[in-house]
Amino acid sequence: MIDATQTTRTDGEERTGKARRLDEGVYRTRLPDGTEVWSERMDSMRSVAVGFWFRTGAAHESDERAGIAHLLEHMVFKGTPTRSARQLAAEIEDLGGSLDAYTTHEHTSFQARIPDDALRTALDVITDLSFHPRLDPLDLELEREVVLEELARVEDTPDDLVFDLHAEFLFAGHPYGRPILGRPETVAAIDAPTLQALHSEAYAPRNLVVAAAGRLDHDELVALVAERLPSEPGRPAARIERPHRFDTGTRRTVRAGGRQAHIVAGAPGVSATDPLRHAVTLVGTALGGGMGSRLFQRIREEMGLAYAVYAFRGFYLEGGHVGAYLGTRPETAETARDALLEEFGRLATDGLTSEELSTTRTQLKGQVVLALESPGSRMYRLASLGLTGEPYRSLDRVMADVDAIGPAEAAAAAALYDPDGLAVLELFPA
Repeated sequence: MIDATQTTRTDGEERTGKARRLDEGVYRTRLPDGTEVWSERMDSMRSVAVGFWFRTGAAHESDERAGIAHLLEHMVFKGTPTRSARQLAAEIEDLGGSLDAYTTHEHTSFQARIPDDALRTALDVITDLSFHPRLDPLDLELEREVVLEELARVEDTPDDLVFDLHAEFLFAGHPYGRPILGRPETVAAIDAPTLQALHSEAYAPRNLVVAAAGRLDHDELVALVAERLPSEPGRPAARIERPHRFDTGTRRTVRAGGRQAHIVAGAPGVSATDPLRHAVTLVGTALGGGMGSRLFQRIREEMGLAYAVYAFRGFYLEGGHVGAYLGTRPETAETARDALLEEFGRLATDGLTSEELSTTRTQLKGQVVLALESPGSRMYRLASLGLTGEPYRSLDRVMADVDAIGPAEAAAAAALYDPDGLAVLELFPA
């Protein structure tokens, strides 16, 4: 097996369109217009997962246009000059496949899962909706209502809403704390020309990562993508500024409806390229990553105070966050919150035991292996590498990286949970 760390791109790498072999069956090609194409061949499959990732998301928006990236993701499915909304879906679904999309703070993605002989059809559909949407004002009025209903759904789902409220609190005005869906008033104010301007700027080959996995040929994939791209490469996406200020303390919000209190406690974390991110994942897994984790055992099993309690972490290009969630009845919320914060404090002060470090390494490696059992998960992994610029690592190298997490790295990751640096958001029913 080749040393994959020697085959990753540098800023000066020439965009010749020549494929680079990164591992057995894994290739990357950088086209002259800046598009990156990644693929992994899985001969045991009879399907392909393929997706486009554009480097634009909620963190690139102004506060006045919050939600526009997500609204644009919706709008491209309303049809193109050659396909209606129904035809876009039917061309994939009639073959037994599926078509999906999502928006994050940093990118917008469109993917298809299809039988292996339908790759050309999938790329026809994805490139058509990505690069040639109608963006008709009449369609906008209809789809705006759909997004407003989606916003209303979040308002009615407190265990989702609490994460939006917590991020807004923690990130103290930075775009990473802005809800991806935007706000009703900003979504209502977006017009068709503004949407069209964002599309022209953001959905460009220079901002595109294509990733695919399954039974496919890399050279064929590159050729199919290249012949469907627009001739103008476009401009690079704007850089997101690193957050420098975070709020701490406790904030309580009261909303009508529901019977539980929802609590999120979190703190600043590390970025998607920070060397400490693997240790952060490991420590978060030990804290609240399963039934054997500290939080599950203490708050659910020993105290019986919550049905749902777990840790989370988020890695962005310019920062991140760590924390935990629990849902409990209002009358037990104070006791459950105090237990949560006690576990945070114990972790930050004492770190993991040697036994926890060893067993969680094994757990994490097993999770990685299981997560890469499908073409879809392999596709997402490649897309992540293209978006972050991180070097490709073979599965053996990833396992070695996990094994290399030692007490010092674990202690540094555990210190992120220091209660003095926490933002605690409590969402209570009225």
